[in-house]
Amino acid sequence: MSTLTERDKPVETAGTAEPAAGYRAGRTLPLRVELVRQLKRRRTLVMGAILAVLPFVLVIAFAIGGEPDGRGSRVNLMDTATASGANFAAVNLFVSAGFLLVIPVALFCGDTVASEAGWSSLRYLLAAPVPRMRLLWSKLIVGLGLSLAAMVLLPVVALAVGTVAYGWGPLHIPTGGALDPGTAAQRLVVVVAYLFVSQLVTAGLAFWLSTRTDAPLGAVGGAVGLTIVGNVLDAVTALGDWRHFLPAHWQFAWADAVQPTPEWSGMIQGAAVSVTYALVLFALAFRGFVRKDVVS
Repeated sequence: MSTLTERDKPVETAGTAEPAAGYRAGRTLPLRVELVRQLKRRRTLVMGAILAVLPFVLVIAFAIGGEPDGRGSRVNLMDTATASGANFAAVNLFVSAGFLLVIPVALFCGDTVASEAGWSSLRYLLAAPVPRMRLLWSKLIVGLGLSLAAMVLLPVVALAVGTVAYGWGPLHIPTGGALDPGTAAQRLVVVVAYLFVSQLVTAGLAFWLSTRTDAPLGAVGGAVGLTIVGNVLDAVTALGDWRHFLPAHWQFAWADAVQPTPEWSGMIQGAAVSVTYALVLFALAFRGFVRKDVVS
């Protein structure tokens, strides 16, 4: 029985057939086309709305419950949430980094290929013909771009909302001291960049699963589930130094960037672990998809 793999070989394998006149593999499925397609999807709009609404929810919560109060002698970033707009933005990242920001990454990277297969449109894209490597690169770049946009959207909205609610001022550090607004803005950019890099593991998991299944929910849920498992394992102190090989162990290393003198060692180790896992997973996704018999 003929399969799509056999049918699209003349296009993807050099020397087996002459391409049609005017055909350019690099011009198939342009990034702007894929980006527009993904931006118009309901799940993109819903995810963006959730992230944009979160700062308003926290402002209302603080208005109803009063200013945050530390427990005994323990002081953390949450205790300074209402000190300034910069503090409010930092707190939004703090409460979202562990789980909420995982969801858009898993959604945008895990739904992209699997959804095409679920709609039975993947084989038609390949028969257009869009080379498999080109298709994957387009979807991966757009997925990562939307993930980064989601991580930028939250602190930008939070900074604007926090400035209106609590005023523009320095970022007050819970342990003492403060960062002037200009320095605080630079440090928040570093925090967002690190959060994006640390979530590349989730992106890699979601993207790999997306190339292995025709069920988008399976790819997204699998990536989120495995990320949660990593968090659970990191809580098992009996693992000792083995936890250093878990990306979850370094997910809050960005807090070292919002200190009077930033400490970079934790973020460097966390970034190295995350990028290593992500590269392996992305490589597995490309290797498996190129050899996959696409029938949906």
